[in-house]
Amino acid sequence: MSDLHADAVRVLKDWDAPDPGQEQLRLDYLDHLAQHDDGMWKPCRPGHITASALVIDPVGGRVLLTLHRKLKMWLQMGGHCEPGDATLADSALREATEESGIAGLTLLRAEPVKLDRHETPCAWHLDVQYAAIAEPGAVEEISEESLDLKWYGFDEVGAVADGSVEALLARTRAVIGV
Repeated sequence: MSDLHADAVRVLKDWDAPDPGQEQLRLDYLDHLAQHDDGMWKPCRPGHITASALVIDPVGGRVLLTLHRKLKMWLQMGGHCEPGDATLADSALREATEESGIAGLTLLRAEPVKLDRHETPCAWHLDVQYAAIAEPGAVEEISEESLDLKWYGFDEVGAVADGSVEALLARTRAVIGV
């Protein structure tokens, strides 16, 4: 078992789920990790833990979304954990920084904002979702994982993204009180 696996277990055990659906996902994720020593890694075919972060500019009332190269959907930044990631939070922040091209992002808080389980071409992703704060005026830079990056006002997200991104934004806004 890796240190990242142990961190994921700790994070999920300590996390206070905001509602019964999130509590059930929390328990499902912990069960997955108990059953799969490799449950953090992409080769785990039943599914694996991933980490993502919604990049927000709370002052400007906007979020940065990526048009995912493979999925062709507007999503938050995120993806697979890597062996060099010390914690889930580190993984989420690394993904957000790599995919947004914005240096100096900071996580809204050390614990997740939300959990989301979704099927992808490689396997089920058991996504642990954070929020990352961008400074006002931050300039994005497209990575090879994106077809495009674009800032959207909070009220514009529902017109371009799916319900999972809307739910992550709603939960993030509830946490920061905007």
